[in-house]
Amino acid sequence: MPESATDRLARLLTMVPWLVARQGIDLALAAEELGITVEQLETDLRLLYLCGYGQMPDELIDAQWEGGRVFVTNADTIARPLRLGRDEALTLMVGLRALASVPGLGERDAIERAMAKLEQATGASAEAAARVEVAISEGVEADLLADARRAVEGHRRVHLRYLVPSRDEATERDVDPMRVVNLDSRWYLEGWCHLAQDTRTFRMDRIARLDVLDVDGTPPADAQLRDLDAGAFTPRPDDTLVTLRLTPGATWVSDYYPTESVQTQQDGSQIVTLRTADTLWLRRLLWRLGGHGTVVSPPEVAQAVSEGAQAALAAYAADTTASTGG
Repeated sequence: MPESATDRLARLLTMVPWLVARQGIDLALAAEELGITVEQLETDLRLLYLCGYGQMPDELIDAQWEGGRVFVTNADTIARPLRLGRDEALTLMVGLRALASVPGLGERDAIERAMAKLEQATGASAEAAARVEVAISEGVEADLLADARRAVEGHRRVHLRYLVPSRDEATERDVDPMRVVNLDSRWYLEGWCHLAQDTRTFRMDRIARLDVLDVDGTPPADAQLRDLDAGAFTPRPDDTLVTLRLTPGATWVSDYYPTESVQTQQDGSQIVTLRTADTLWLRRLLWRLGGHGTVVSPPEVAQAVSEGAQAALAAYAADTTASTGG
């Protein structure tokens, strides 16, 4: 994968003091310890020739690795190891506090030791972290999380009884679990679903039952974890592309749901495109918007929204007639 300049700079700033403290380290061993290839390490060392606090030869870092051993000199200005800033320390302590509150976690002693060291070293940051309350989503039993993690670690297939609110039904499916993750204070199980023949993400508070099977649960070689940086819902390129027109009173939809594009019109309305694998939730959303959102394309989705609205009106009219005796 291409490496960003920011990632490379962070590695170099960490690498220089590390190498200075290990003068003469074997080139291959240094690359292994740093988690990069020998070729990448040599490229980084060549770049160090251009780094320093000035432009004269004695103001630039000197790196030598002939003979397979690395020597870095004239790097006193950045030879001290990087230290956590106050915000970084606070973030790390809050993250550890959140990790410690995870139900069924077995590494709690190690977390508490790390917290104690951080609190001793950071002082004021520790006091600020202590005032932060961390709440991990309730509603998921510790046994369920433990079973899911056990299945992931042991590569065991699981059988789920999963509630699907959008269809008001429970489905039975076998899943090869790939990871358990917490996003926005909700627990999710991600894995290869044999029913869908694709990778799926399941909210664990909607799992009515999880059975760990005595069956190998290794996912197919081409199964890919979803990029969850943008949230639990990640549209796929082959999902249905839908274009909506939203009035000013419904433009919150483009902030709440992942979109492909948003065009704001002069009157404050928006033309929004988004992708979805199941249009049922989208139809229900548009019915709730009550005319403040309409489907521009594709026509089959627009027709389904219209037919659903007409059916609801007809049912309402029938109930009204029956209740009045008309």
